[in-house]
Amino acid sequence: MRPAHIALAVLVAAVWGVNFTVIEVGLDHFPPLLFSALRFLVAALPAVFLVGRPKVAWKWIVAVGLALGVAKFGLLFIGMDAGMPAGLSSLVLQIQAVFTALLAFAFLGERPSGVRVAGMAVALCGVGLAAVDEGTAGPLGAFALVIAAAACWGVSNVLTRKASPPDPLNFMVWVSTVPVLPLLGLSLLTEGPSRDLDALRALDWQGAGVVVYVAWITTVFGFGAWGWLLHRHPASTVAPFSLLVPVFGMSSAALFLGESVGPLRWASAALLVAGVALTSRTPRTARTARTALLSSPAPTVSVPTDSAHRACDPTGKAAPR
Repeated sequence: MRPAHIALAVLVAAVWGVNFTVIEVGLDHFPPLLFSALRFLVAALPAVFLVGRPKVAWKWIVAVGLALGVAKFGLLFIGMDAGMPAGLSSLVLQIQAVFTALLAFAFLGERPSGVRVAGMAVALCGVGLAAVDEGTAGPLGAFALVIAAAACWGVSNVLTRKASPPDPLNFMVWVSTVPVLPLLGLSLLTEGPSRDLDALRALDWQGAGVVVYVAWITTVFGFGAWGWLLHRHPASTVAPFSLLVPVFGMSSAALFLGESVGPLRWASAALLVAGVALTSRTPRTARTARTALLSSPAPTVSVPTDSAHRACDPTGKAAPR
């Protein structure tokens, strides 16, 4: 990769990592489900009028929108609102790579290699250690909600793989239109109209700023830049940069929110990141085939389409990210 492309990949990881700290700040302004609905509303508008018509069937847009937007982000925001620390959330959410691999095996017939199975085991040990750490400092129920959010992310990754979107940014923008009404409806039912209206009436510059960040910076810029990189480089080259997300997440939470990071949490981070790295590892045969395709002089050969499938997954795990 060129230095400029490496810098862009690191920037995207930083944007996604800091996003957890921004979410924590946003939860001081909005109920979690309303906040999530606003995130997708602002991400979809006005971008939906600029990216053109959807390039995949609506059934995939709706399915991914419900799994990723309603289930994954709804559970994540509720879990963080219930007390799950921002830095730990950025770390634990990476277990989605394991869920993705398991679901791909169950529903797509993608048999994991021995290295990937070992990576899953290491990552699960990291999550277990993080659970022990959180059990001494915070609510385990909130921890479980973030684990459930990671599982829903895995579902959305497999659905994205099936959808095979040719334009990742177009796909993500249209996916962002789906969760808005379901999340607003759930917010009205569970958080109450009065609480939602009070939050909107009290909207200030900080509240507006966090919505813009999680919508335009994290979603539109982040996923758009990630997809741009994946169209120009093999996914196995780009995906490892996503392992920097919890590094930026935990660091920004410690810096701006004062979250403490003890030895047990660093140990769990090391295990989980190492496990996800192994789980995300491209088998040698696949790397060899990809190299052969990329080096072929035939004018019809382009970057393999599986890289586009990973654009909605920062870990690169939609054949996997």
